[in-house]
Amino acid sequence: MVDVARLAGVSHMTVSRVINDQPTVSQVTRQRVLAAMTELGYRPNVAARALVTGRTRTLGVVSIDTTLYGPASMLLAIERAARDIGYAISIASLPSVDRRSFGEAFEALMAQAVEGIIAITPHTSTTTALRHAPKDIPVVAVEGGRAPVPTVAVDQRLGARIATEHLLSLGHATVGHIAGPSDWHEAQERERGWHDALTDAEREIPELVRGDWSPRSGYEAARKLIGRPELTAIFVANDQMAIGALRALSEAAIAVPERVSIVGFDDIPEAEFFTPPLTTLRQEFGEVGRQSLALLMEQVEGAPRSRRRIVIPPELIVRESTRAPY
Repeated sequence: MVDVARLAGVSHMTVSRVINDQPTVSQVTRQRVLAAMTELGYRPNVAARALVTGRTRTLGVVSIDTTLYGPASMLLAIERAARDIGYAISIASLPSVDRRSFGEAFEALMAQAVEGIIAITPHTSTTTALRHAPKDIPVVAVEGGRAPVPTVAVDQRLGARIATEHLLSLGHATVGHIAGPSDWHEAQERERGWHDALTDAEREIPELVRGDWSPRSGYEAARKLIGRPELTAIFVANDQMAIGALRALSEAAIAVPERVSIVGFDDIPEAEFFTPPLTTLRQEFGEVGRQSLALLMEQVEGAPRSRRRIVIPPELIVRESTRAPY
C-alpha cells in the first residue's frame, strides 16, 4: 500500500479510502490510485480488510446440484448482479433437497463469513427447509413458493396462462399439457395456469402427462398424447421437454405446426433453432438476479427480514411452432 501511495503521490490513508470505496476521495485522485495499483499489480488483502471494516463483500448462494437451464441461469444472473455491485459469490450446491443438506449448506456459507445468502429453492422441500433458516443472517429465496423470507420469482402461473390462451386464440378447441415434476414450484404453477385458462374459457381439460424436465421424458410424454387426435395443441412445461416432444411427433409423421401446435417455456438459447423454431415463454433471469440482490442488500444494510414477494412477468415469444388448426 505504501508503494502504491508513493507512485500515486498520495498518502497511504488515501489508498485505503480508495480500496474501501469511500466517497471522500476525488475522482481524479481515485483514478490515479487505481492506475498505480494496476501498474504495481497490487491486490488488497481481503481478509485484512474484512477485519478492519467488518465486511467481507461476499454473498452466499445455495443452489440445487443441476444443469437444468432455469436454475443454472438464475445462478448466473445472481453472480452477475453481485459483481455489478462489487460483491463476490460463494456457492453451496445441495447434493439432495432434504432439510439436513439445506442446513449444512447454510452452515458452510456462514463459516465463510458471507454477509447474506440467496437460496434458489425450486423444490417444495427446500421451501419448507427455509422455515428453519438462521435468523442472524440476511436471506432471500428465489422461486421459493410461499417462503417465510423475502422472495423473487417469475410469474410461472401467468406464463402458463399466456401460453394456453395463445393457443386457444388461434382456434384450438383445447390444449394438452406435458407437465414438469410435481415437487417443483414451477411445474405446479405452470399446471395451475394451464388449468385456469382452460377453465375460464370453458374448454375441456385433457388429462396431463408428466415428465422430469428432460428431453427424453418429453419424448415419452408426447408419444402418449399422439393417440388423442382431438389434441391439436400442446403446452410443454419447459423447452427441453419440448425438444423430445417435437422428435416424437416427427417420428409419428405429425407435422408441427400444421397438425399440432407446440408452446414451450424458458426460451433456452437453442429454442429459435428447433425445427420448427419454438414458440415459448421467456423468463427474465437478469431481472431476477437484480431484484434478489436488491432485497438481500436491504437486509445487509439493516432492514428487518420480511415476507415481501417480487413477481416478474414472463414474455411470450411467438415463433413458427404455433398456428391455427386445419
